[in-house]
Amino acid sequence: MSEERYFFALWPDETVRYRLSTLAHTSEPGEGRRHNAKDLHMTLVFLGQIAPSQKRCIEDVADGIRGAPIELSIDRTGYWSRPRIFWASPGETPPALSQLVVDLNNGLTGCGHEPEERSYKPHVTLYRKARRVVPQQLAEPIVWQVNEFVLASSANPGSSGTRYQVLRRWALG
Repeated sequence: MSEERYFFALWPDETVRYRLSTLAHTSEPGEGRRHNAKDLHMTLVFLGQIAPSQKRCIEDVADGIRGAPIELSIDRTGYWSRPRIFWASPGETPPALSQLVVDLNNGLTGCGHEPEERSYKPHVTLYRKARRVVPQQLAEPIVWQVNEFVLASSANPGSSGTRYQVLRRWALG
């Protein structure tokens, strides 16, 4: 089995990626590891390591998804103290995003995937190992038109941190 970990995610376009990266830069938590702008994403379903035989099943599930395009309004930042993660997210989860996650999880059970027990909390990780950051409402929300989702992989973190690779894309709508 590969050392790679797989996940479904929303991958921002250049404009949204720039705005998220700027937000991370201007919110400097003083320490920690800022995500590379090219790696910013919103995880939908984390799969972890998968056997080569599972990959076809996982892609078949994604082939069957008929989700609608989604408009996200990233309008706040927050901080989870235990994993020391500074993040940005929408204040409200659009129903189409919730449905996309449910549809993926339901389909993936047939591939041997066990869905996360915790409720889905959409977010984009801006920093890992950050010191405490005061959550804030953004004066100007980052509007993200989502027209696709992706299957991505990550290799084991090295000295420069984890890097991600988009393996395949699926259109919404």
